[in-house]
Parts: sequence; structure tokens; C-alpha cells
Amino acid sequence: MKLQSPQFQALFTPGLRSLAELFEKKNYELRIAGGAVRDLLSGMTPQDIDFATTATPAEMKEMFTSAGVRLINNKGEKHGTITARLHEQNFEITTLRIDVVTDGRHAEVEFTTDWEKDAERRDLTVNSMFLGLDGMLYDFFNGYEDLKNKKIRFVGKASERIQEDYLRILRYFRFYGRIAEKPGDHEPNTLQAVKENANGLAGISGERIWMELKKILLGNHVNHLVRLMYELDIAQYIGLPLDGNLEEFDRVSKNIQNLCPKPMTVLTSLFKAKDDVTNLDLRLKISKEEKNLGLFLVKHRQELTKAMGPEPLRPYQDFIMDSREANTNSRICELLKYQGEEHLLREMQQWTVPIFPVSGHDLRKMGVSSGKEIGAALQQLRDEWKKSGYHMDKEELLSCLKKS
Repeated sequence: MKLQSPQFQALFTPGLRSLAELFEKKNYELRIAGGAVRDLLSGMTPQDIDFATTATPAEMKEMFTSAGVRLINNKGEKHGTITARLHEQNFEITTLRIDVVTDGRHAEVEFTTDWEKDAERRDLTVNSMFLGLDGMLYDFFNGYEDLKNKKIRFVGKASERIQEDYLRILRYFRFYGRIAEKPGDHEPNTLQAVKENANGLAGISGERIWMELKKILLGNHVNHLVRLMYELDIAQYIGLPLDGNLEEFDRVSKNIQNLCPKPMTVLTSLFKAKDDVTNLDLRLKISKEEKNLGLFLVKHRQELTKAMGPEPLRPYQDFIMDSREANTNSRICELLKYQGEEHLLREMQQWTVPIFPVSGHDLRKMGVSSGKEIGAALQQLRDEWKKSGYHMDKEELLSCLKKS
């Protein structure tokens, strides 16, 4: 099959045209690889594009240097990746390779010119395709069929692919949430392989796990996938509580569906106590902001709720006004998402924090001189102002002071 979609045509920038010309001149093959092919076949514009080639890193360096093309950092070179900059655009090109030794985290590689051998070591069939610059699809493992049928399968034997890099268990979950149409559409032998190899995740760094888990939490079928993590014994190896609150998770993941929550907001519904947040942090090294959001939600999700009557937002607004911390506003918005309060969330997003209209300077002008008295008077006026729903202006507040 040949792809000629507008998304594909749009890739042909001056940079890519020059790149293609260089490779053609030297008779090296150059194709688009992996995730970008999957996205293009789904009618999407890929976020970033990886290229694969039959040229070795040494051959690419020689070709680029003699053409006066600038090369960017050489960190990827031992894995076969060269990054070249043409027309203000970076291109990442990797030599076809075979994994010789894998330890479940990293691979030793050997270069090859066999496209099928390179496709064989990739994780999922939908990620194992190549696309020629003429639009020709090279698909050795029925990836296009699987993509059309919204099927997520490992390339070859699931257990072999997983043992090459145990993080692939979570990548399977992430792409399931991204591509599969409905929950529960897994091949039994895939789930078996995941279960048998779950403990391999214990050796994967927290940072790598958290990157995948965050994407899973924001994808589709999240409730189904997290339940599966418990059923297949994955949870304990990735920092999740052994007795996660799956009922609450079920409720909150429905609440939050179209509200663009942060990953931590979704995940916190599994937690019963603040120790669960601390343990997650120990395993996954989450950011300070993420940890504080988790602790905030665990602490306030039950007692900080909307008021009955005409001002349902008032408890949240009062909390923000009393807190005086810069990011309380965004945490309250996450709490409203957690509670499924869509209308209140919209109102909160349009609400601007009012500025207290009285200053110490105003009180000095009225003859209050000692610092202690000024402090007490300001607190008294702040309470009055709060009672009025933050509506009283400076004159009204100062006249309160005269009366007292």
C-alpha cells in the first residue's frame, strides 16, 4: 500500500527534502520508523519522527560531514543514532539493528541492513512498521491490520519481547488505552506473559515507570487497565498500594472523564491514606508538586465540599483566601475535578482572587499607630470582608472600624 495523505505530504519540509537527497546520492535506504508510521496511518500528524537507515553511524557521519551538515550531540551513537540539523530542523536517524544481549532494561546492539530483523526487536506490531519516503508501507508483522482492528499485540512471542525490556508491560497498557476500542479485548496468552513477568518491573527505574504510568492515567479505559494491574500482580512493583481503593478509583475515573485532570489527581483516588502517597514517591520519584497535590487531595477530598444554598463555591473560595499559597488555586481545581463538580470547576476557573482593599497605611491615616493594633485591626477587617463574601470595599470596611 502507498500512503499519500495530507499529513504525510506535510512532512516534506526543505530539511527533509535535503536529507532524502543526501541518502539517495549515496544509495543508503532511509525510511520513517515506529510511532510516526502508526500516527500517519491513523490520520494523525506525528509529534516527532524517527528515521531508520541501512547506513552505519560511521557512514552517516562521513556523509554529513563532507556535505557540511551540522551534527548534534553524539549521545545516541553507540545505539546507532545520529542527529543531523538541516534547514533549522533536527533529524534523528538510527541504523537498523539487532539486539544481541538484553538484561530487561538495556540492550547491546549489532547493526544490520535487514529491515525485518529490525522490526522483529520492536515491542508492538503497531509500532513495528516502516514507511518509505515514496509512501510505500513496509509491514512485516501485520501491524496495519492490527491498527485498523484496534488490536494491541506484541511482535512475535510476548514473553520474549517483555524480557528484553520489562517496561514494555506498561507500554502495552499505554497503547491499549490509546488504540483499543473497548476494555477487555486482550489475548489470553499476552495477559499470561504479563503476569509471569510482572516482577521484572521491580528492576526498572521509578522515573521510567512514572513516565508510562502518567500516560496510562490520562488515556482511555483507565479503570479497566488499573484493575488489570492488580489482577496481574503488577501494582506492587510500581509503587501502588497493595489494597488500593478500586471502588473509589472507579467512581473518580468516571467523574473526571472530560475534565483534563493531572495524572496525580486520577491516581490519588486509589489511596486510602497519606502514607500511600509517600510510598509512591519513594518508588517512582514523583515531583514535589505531584507529591504535594496527592497529599492535598487525600487530606481535603472528604471534608472540603460544596456548600448547600446559593453559594456552593464559597468553601473553596474561603480556603483559597485563607491559604495565601500561590498554587492553592490550581489544587482546588484538581479537587473539583476529583469530585466531579464540572459546573463549579468552570466557575472557579473564571473566578479571580479578590484583593483585600485595606492596608496598614490606611489605618495609620485614621490614627491607629502601634504595629500590634494595626495587625489586630487588619485581621478584624479581613474577617468582616470574608463574611461579606469579599464584596465590602475600603470605605465600608473602614466605617466598621470607626463603629467598633
